[in-house]
This record gives sequence, C-alpha cells and structure tokens, in this order.
Amino acid sequence: MARCSHVDAADLRPPAATQAVYREDCTQCFDSIDDPSGLNVCLHCFNGGCTGDRNHALLHNTRTGHPLALNIRRTRKKVQRDEPPPKLTKLAIAAETEEDRYDTTMRVVCYACRDEDVDKSSGRLPTVIDGVMKALTFSKREEVKAWEQEIVPCEHTLCLSQETPEKIEGLNQCSMCDLKENLWLCLVCGHVGCGRSQFGGIGGNSHALAHSNATSHGVVVKLGSITPEGNADIYCYTCNEERTDPELAAHLAHWGINIAEREKTEKSLMELQIEQNLRWEFSMTSDDGKELQPVFGPGFTGLKNLGNSCYLSSIVQCLFSLPEFQTRYHRPDEVPPETRSPAEDLETQLRKLADGLLSGRYSKPDSDVISVPDSTEVPHQKGLAPSMFKHLVGRDHPEFSTMRQQDAFEFLLHLFKLISLSRHPDRSLNPVNNFRFCLEQRLQCLSCGKVRYKVDEQDNISVQVPARPIADSGTGSGESGTSYESVTLKECLDIFTAEEVVEMRCPGCNSQDGFRKRSLFRTLPQQFVINARRFHLINWVPTKLNVPIEVSDEPLDLTAYLSEGPRPDEELLPEEETPVVTFTPNPAVLEQLLSMGFPQVRCEKALQATGNNDAEAAMNWLFAHMDDPDIDQPIAPSSAQSGTSQQDPEKIAQLGEMGIDAARAAKALAATGGDVNRALDWVFSHPDDPGDDAADSDTAQGEAQEPPGTASTPARYQLQSIVCHKGSSVHAGHYVAFIRKKHPTTGEPSWFLFNDEKVVKMDNVDEMKQHAYVYFFTRV
Repeated sequence: MARCSHVDAADLRPPAATQAVYREDCTQCFDSIDDPSGLNVCLHCFNGGCTGDRNHALLHNTRTGHPLALNIRRTRKKVQRDEPPPKLTKLAIAAETEEDRYDTTMRVVCYACRDEDVDKSSGRLPTVIDGVMKALTFSKREEVKAWEQEIVPCEHTLCLSQETPEKIEGLNQCSMCDLKENLWLCLVCGHVGCGRSQFGGIGGNSHALAHSNATSHGVVVKLGSITPEGNADIYCYTCNEERTDPELAAHLAHWGINIAEREKTEKSLMELQIEQNLRWEFSMTSDDGKELQPVFGPGFTGLKNLGNSCYLSSIVQCLFSLPEFQTRYHRPDEVPPETRSPAEDLETQLRKLADGLLSGRYSKPDSDVISVPDSTEVPHQKGLAPSMFKHLVGRDHPEFSTMRQQDAFEFLLHLFKLISLSRHPDRSLNPVNNFRFCLEQRLQCLSCGKVRYKVDEQDNISVQVPARPIADSGTGSGESGTSYESVTLKECLDIFTAEEVVEMRCPGCNSQDGFRKRSLFRTLPQQFVINARRFHLINWVPTKLNVPIEVSDEPLDLTAYLSEGPRPDEELLPEEETPVVTFTPNPAVLEQLLSMGFPQVRCEKALQATGNNDAEAAMNWLFAHMDDPDIDQPIAPSSAQSGTSQQDPEKIAQLGEMGIDAARAAKALAATGGDVNRALDWVFSHPDDPGDDAADSDTAQGEAQEPPGTASTPARYQLQSIVCHKGSSVHAGHYVAFIRKKHPTTGEPSWFLFNDEKVVKMDNVDEMKQHAYVYFFTRV
C-alpha cells in the first residue's frame, strides 16, 4: 500500500496550549466518541466531526480541504461481577480514570487518499496524535479556565494596610459569641468573628460582618481553611466577593500566625457551595412514594449538569418547548451553516442544541447504568452536555463565563440579547420577536393635569411579590424561616400596573408637586415571560422569601391591563428641548493616544467612535480611518438628533441584519457611544423614534415599523412552563423546569419535570407553580 503523502504536510503539528481540541462530541451535533463509528478529529484544526449518517466530519473536509483526521472510538468496559474485590492494603480512595472505565481505539483517516487506516507511525502523525490525546478536551479546558478566573485578588487585598500588631487572645472562639467554628480573622486589626450562617448549614451569627460594618475593615480570612501550602478562604466585605491574597503568609505572620503550622480543619466556601448544590433534589417520587418513571422521546431529552449549569438547562428546556424556537432552529433537513469554526458560531450551536433536544436521537436510557436484577426500574438518560453552547453564550461575560450558580432569569435576558444580535435570514425569523411588546408609561402632572406618554419595547416583565408574614410562624427568614401569606398572580400584576406618585418638575407649569405615574400595556406578546421577584437583601445578602403565588390552571386574562392610549380630552405636555451634547474625551485614555504621536483631534474622534474608554480600540479605529476626508475636522457639539451619519457602517449593517433600518441604527449608535449592544437596547426602548431626520435618508422616509405584539382582545394566556429555584440564595441552590407537553405515548397534555438529565411525568404541579421564579405564558 502506498504511503499517504499528507502525513508530512507542513500544517500538521500538535495542538498549541491555547488551541481547543474537540475530541468528545461533534461540533455540529451531539454524536460522540461513544457512537459505534466514533468521532473524527481533524488533525489540522482539531474540529470534531461525527462519522455516522450525518457525517459532519466529511462535511468539514469538503469545506476546508483538510485531508487527515483521527478517528476515536470509545467503548465501556464490561464489569466482571464474579471476581472477589482486591484486598485493601491502605485506607485510600482511588479516583476512577477514563482508562479504568473505557477502551479506546484510534485510526487515522485520509479523505484525499481515501485511506481508512493510515499508518499512525508515519510522518508527523505520532507527535500530532500524542498531542491530541494528551491535550485537555474543549469542555475540560473551558471548565479549568472558568475555575481559574473564578477567584482573583482585589484592590483591598493587594493594598491591605494592617494596624500595629497586638497579641491575639484566642483564635478558637468568636470574640462576640460562643461559636468555635466558621471563624474569620480580620487581616486589618486581628479581630476574630463568626461568619454568616447561610453556607451549607454551618452556624454563624455574622459577627465578622458586623465588625466590618462598624470599622470598614473589609478583608477577612477563614481560620479553619488555612493550609500550609498557602491556600485559604479570603473574603472582602467591601467587594462582597470571595478573593485571593497573594501575600497571605506575610499578612498572617503580622498577627503571629505561622502558615506552615496551620492545618485545614473546615470545608472551604467553594466546597460547601458544591456540597449544598448537590443536596438540592426536587422530589423524584410520587405522592404514594413510588419512583417517578423516566420519559423518553423527541422533546424529552435531558441536559447534563456541567457544574452549577442548571440555570442554563432550565431556561433552554422552556425555550425549546415553544414553536418559535423549534421552527427557527430545528432544521434536520438543512445543511449546517457554513462557518470556519462551528463551535464558535451561535447559529450552529443553537441548531445543535435544537437537534439534540427535539430529534429524540439521544433520549434513551443510559446503557452504562447497571440495573438491579429483576428490577422494573428504568434508568434515566445520560443527558447531553451543552459545553460548547455554555462557553459560547457565556464568553467574556463576567458572570456566565464562570462555574458559579447564576440567576436563571438574568441568563434568559442575556440569551435573548445574543439571539437578537445574531444573524437571521429574515427579521421575522428572530424567535425573540414573539416575546416583545410595548409597555406604556403615563405621567400626569398633579398641578396642571397635563399628561405625557412614553412607550418602551420589552420582552419580559418583573413583578414584585408582596411579602406578608404570618404571625408566630417563626423567627428566621428565607426558605427555612418565616411563613408568608399566599398571593395571586393577578395581585402582583395589579401592583405592577398601579398608580404611584413620583417627584418631578413639570415642564408645562414648572410645578414641583410631582406626577401621577402608571404603566399599562400598549400591546401584548405571543409568548409572555413574567419574573416573580422574591429575592430581598437581608444583611446585604440576596435571600429568597418563600411567598406562595397562586396561579390558576384556567387561562389568565390580561385584557384589563391594556391601555387605550391618549384620550381626546387630554392636553399633552410640550416636548422638552434636546440638550446640546459636547463630547468630553476620557483624559487618561486621551493621554495614552497622544503619547503615541496621534493628533488630538483624531484621538478625540476615535474615542467618541469607540466608547471613550479603550485605548486599543481607539487606536485600531484610527488606523482604519486615516484616509477619512474629515478626519482632522474638530468635533462639533451635537444633540441626540445629530451626529448620526458618522457612525461605523459595519455596526449599522450589523443592526440592519436584525431588521433595524439605517436611520434608527445610526441614531441609536450615536446615543450610546457606538456600542452595538447598548444601541440595540436603545432601539427597543424607543420604538416610536423614526431615527435620523435627514432629508437624504431614504429609509427614514419609509413607513414606520409596526410595534411588536398586538392590542387585540380578549388577551388570554395559558401557563406553558415554569422555572423553579430550590434554595435561599441566588448563588446556591438548584433550578428545574416544569413544562406542559403532550405525552409521547398517549398524546394527552401533561406536566413534565426537567431536572438536568432526568425527565419524568408529574401528576401534580400546583405546589411548584406557587413557588416558580419564571413563568412562561402562551397566548390562546
């Protein structure tokens, strides 16, 4: 057999430390190395492609021309039950490795030579294959990176100023109570106080926090967490975040503590949080104690928990149960979008997720689970690992890029924004459009009676849940303490739309008496998202109040909350003149640019165009606009209606792909310093603004866009799904989704629990509806 000529190619080299290696699952579907035909990893760019019916590996070869791929196939080892266990010689727990659980086979494929088994020892293949197999997989690499960036120093730990050392009487008891665990040492003055009681059920009276509030000393260390290697829990009350202290040994020595002699005696905050999150388990049994049976089929696929990722899973399950997301992203008969990096393309990853959840291909019992003989219990499914999707939507975000538990509702809003910013073949195909509506704010002067209307475009509402404690119900707060009277969702909506008095100066009569303010709906959406705000700050910690909300199974009628708009007998307030805005460059960044030799006028223009806070972005803008005819013309003072024509055409085009005309896009960019994300928010919050009034703007002279939503009546909404949170803190606990769907076998509408990879039918969800955090309603 002739030797493959491609094994000596110049671009054939091992993956660099910063390169992602996709050797777990396909970048365009959830087929993986555990499938019978295995996964082909491109040896040129390390993309992972499936080799089954869809054959995304061949598609990758066709689009890139990369000839060589490493086929990796993994099979579960059979467990021998007839052999006695090995004799224990020491007290130790050996971690089970991948080699202990699986057999892995490899072969090299060359698409150009049509060779299915290239000699792995030829050419550059040995070093490249070795590099691929030793490199961290994509998901593990991103997980490590997320944990590494999790805890960092802050200015208060880096610039810690310690008082004159005094002898500390005792390190084994709180100086303000009798607690002898969960003790925190103030690194500023040496005070020893107990911590909060929220973490993992550990006792605490927050005396360390009380000391910080009284003295403004921010940095503390948990005494029981200190190790001889220099690790410890450091908390900064000023930042209200866990931090690191690069000079911990010296700072402890200042108070007579030799770090080399310390021994870790208590769990760290991260260990407590992970342990607590693992404990949260929504009941998987029926009222009579029987285990709820798993459900399988299209639309009943679970998602594996990647470590505090249940907030993502619950929101994704709710969204992909809706026809808008199913129609938009589940396209099994279409070829995947052409992109250089499928794992970095949002459209590709949303289609991959839709296929995984809706096709039913992966919704089957976990074959790796060993059932008890004669047992009728069906094992749950393995669940899909949405690693690429989680990395992509969380990338560069200060919260969602971490491994911490996050707020599910905030994630929903973040995902909506990313989807709206992404490319859509037609604006009508953006699934977020069906969530949008117009909220009208009416202001009426208490003195002259004149009114003003403002309409904002939104895709959700957050309603405050009134908390009325039941007398003698307890002394605590949050989930385990005080009980609260139940409220109805209608009461929450009544509060949301109720009149209130606000302090404002009237531009019509100059009165300072204030305004009567009320919000109603100008239009309502097809899909209505309501967030129930139960979290309140208790001792500066976001704590959930367990207030039940009664939600009927009958459709919710929102007709009464629709506005009729301005009345004929009302006198409108005059519009306030738009103030002239003079651009003021950031002095520190301007000085950086001037030191590079750029003229001041050009530096100021670059800062105005790039957000006024990033020297590198401004410098790149300067290089790209050196030949502009007006580059040396001074910046003229502008109003919100002017200066729009100077905006970056690429940003205008990006907003145009979302259906926003050039005039409105330019005005939005001008009003937000050229920031595309903020410009998108500006457009949504100014739906009636036509944009640039310039006479030569063809788009501005066109027809105004129709406002989102509809004002038709009756406006009746059926509860479609809910996201529930178990736990007292937004940074801990567990999220699950309950979704109303047709049963895969009977076809009857039923409620189903999506608890990470577990999917089961629920007979009674009334209690869960009372304690939901996010409600998804569908117009009927």
